[in-house]
Amino acid sequence: MERTLPYAMIMFAVLATSAVHATEDVATKIKRQSQEFSDASASGDTKTLARYLDDHVIFINEGGDIATKKDITTPGPGAPKGVTNQLVQTDFNIEVHGKVAVTSFTDNATVHVGDQTMTPRFRSTEVWLDEGDAWRMISSQTVALSDDPPATSLTAGELDQYAGTYQAAPDFTVTITRQGSQLLSATNGAKPTTLLAEVRDVLFTPGQPRARRVFERDSHGKVTGFSSRREGHGVEFKKVS
Repeated sequence: MERTLPYAMIMFAVLATSAVHATEDVATKIKRQSQEFSDASASGDTKTLARYLDDHVIFINEGGDIATKKDITTPGPGAPKGVTNQLVQTDFNIEVHGKVAVTSFTDNATVHVGDQTMTPRFRSTEVWLDEGDAWRMISSQTVALSDDPPATSLTAGELDQYAGTYQAAPDFTVTITRQGSQLLSATNGAKPTTLLAEVRDVLFTPGQPRARRVFERDSHGKVTGFSSRREGHGVEFKKVS
């Protein structure tokens, strides 16, 4: 006797398959639109930006500024002559929840200024809404990904000037020592980490590009302390030994 699936089960399987295909179609569409939005941002194509933005979009750029659709789509002066920018998305992820799609990705920029090239990176999340006639962006937030700056070499005598113990509070001290051509920093006796010089009197820890130590000197050129800065905010350390 031949066995057949009940009609209801057949219809459920068809509907489930259709839903998967619809989700895949939406994911492909949103990925394309998102890259086109990045392309338009790089080139200043305000018509494409306007087409993909909801009128009430909440948009936070990499500098933390909140922009309206009008702010984004108003033509600006454009890039100076000899400056080009390209944005290529990687690490693209998308979750579709009915009429809402949430994405995350990395925008990899290639900026040419004459014969110089910069490659900054930005990580974004976007929220897209199916508004019936089109999918439009209703929210976006971007953060700039920091990279270590180029390091400069200092002489042994210059490195020795930073060696010592610095204090921000009675129980918060940093000790800097020199080992060969390298500076090491230890906070409250913890395991030392490497310090490199971005320029004279501005040091950083590799892998922590958001932070800087800006050293201060007296009128005789002697190091008296440093400011440990992150995003423009600093904690002052005075040299105690």
